[in-house]
Amino acid sequence: MKSGFVEHNNAKFYYEIDGAGMPLVFVHAGIADNRMWNEQFDVFAKKYQAIRYDRRGFGKTKMVAGDFALHDDLYGVLKALDVKQAILVGCSQGGKTVTNFALEHPEMVKALVLVGSALGGFSVDVESPKQEAEIEKAEQAGDLASVNELEIQIWVDGKGRTSDQVNSNVRELVKDMNWIALQSPQDLGNEIPLQPAAANRLSEITVPTLVIIGDLDTAWCQAAAEHLATNIPNAKKIVMNNVAHLPNMEKPEEFNGYVMEFLGKV
Repeated sequence: MKSGFVEHNNAKFYYEIDGAGMPLVFVHAGIADNRMWNEQFDVFAKKYQAIRYDRRGFGKTKMVAGDFALHDDLYGVLKALDVKQAILVGCSQGGKTVTNFALEHPEMVKALVLVGSALGGFSVDVESPKQEAEIEKAEQAGDLASVNELEIQIWVDGKGRTSDQVNSNVRELVKDMNWIALQSPQDLGNEIPLQPAAANRLSEITVPTLVIIGDLDTAWCQAAAEHLATNIPNAKKIVMNNVAHLPNMEKPEEFNGYVMEFLGKV
């Protein structure tokens, strides 16, 4: 395995790369860093050139001042690593990133795997997690430890589960990853959204796409997954049971099996 930093738009992005073959790029969620793919990286590196990196403000990649776009950051990382085309796997904000990238650079995308994906420009009237009001209060009080715990309740515990019903190792790793992000000055940089937004442009994505959603994920994410699967022409949706926002961490063997089967047909 090789690791290091590549520079793009004033930021130094930490990356890891291993294996040979078609590049397979993992893009992490907004409560995580590249370590959320620990149970995928070595497995897929046996068949692909596996790549994972920390987005700006997460893990080992520092947030810096200035304008940026997440899909442009991904472009910078791939160009620095001389990747001309790749399969992109993105979770949550990472899913939004790879979707936007596919719209901006369609020639560089072989296939997409979207996991509990966010989606630019998508809005739906659904019930918000009960913890959101508490998070706002904790943020105003500067109580980052409480913010961290409440966010873990939403995204790791999920709907209808208590913390003791979740794998404690998964919970603690996400808590550690999210703690780094919470302490990073995210408002230092200014994120520029893709225009026009992706939600109404999904018909432009023609590559094979796998949409994966946990049945205990938020109502918004459930609706976004359905919107993605319905409006991307060559998309298939899989619902994983008894998992929340990070199904690849909770049930890695099942997740890996679905993705391997999908990629075998690409």
